[in-house]
Amino acid sequence: MSDLPPADTRAPAHWIPLAAARPAMAPAWWRWVASRDSLTARLTEAGHPRPFRVRLLDQRIGPPRRDEALALGLPLHRQAWLREVALCLGERPWVVARSVAPLDELRGQRLDHLGERSLGSWLFRQPDLERGEIEVTSSPAGFHAGRGPWGRRSVFRHGGFRVLVQEWFLDAMADDLALPSR
Repeated sequence: MSDLPPADTRAPAHWIPLAAARPAMAPAWWRWVASRDSLTARLTEAGHPRPFRVRLLDQRIGPPRRDEALALGLPLHRQAWLREVALCLGERPWVVARSVAPLDELRGQRLDHLGERSLGSWLFRQPDLERGEIEVTSSPAGFHAGRGPWGRRSVFRHGGFRVLVQEWFLDAMADDLALPSR
């Protein structure tokens, strides 16, 4: 059983536009946080020869947090598909991620069957994929004990489907790649 409070009582992260975070962000972190390509592919390459693995932490139907609903343009308390994972190199989590998709937009997308595969491995195969603006936070993820310097989020669109993808880069990644603290 988790010691964390339910999702709707946690303090939301404070998100700012990516450009506003640039002055406080080291160039090495900027290359990770501002990238618009597949994080799965970047992590796999950077962590080689350690194997990349997705560890499913939680997956359920429930209401998104207020800031998540606002980012997706959803009415508050609308049910959504929620998924929390750790992206690991070897057994070390480098990134934790939380994805939120409106239930009424899933339209046969069987995302609940991803299991321990990355959402990015599916998203980046969609030919009409569009990624919204990236927002950044220095707030912790709230669903995982790991800490790190930066989190980012953006809304991905594929046809009539939208998903908010939030990713927090952890200190273990910074340590393993000798990245600066911020």
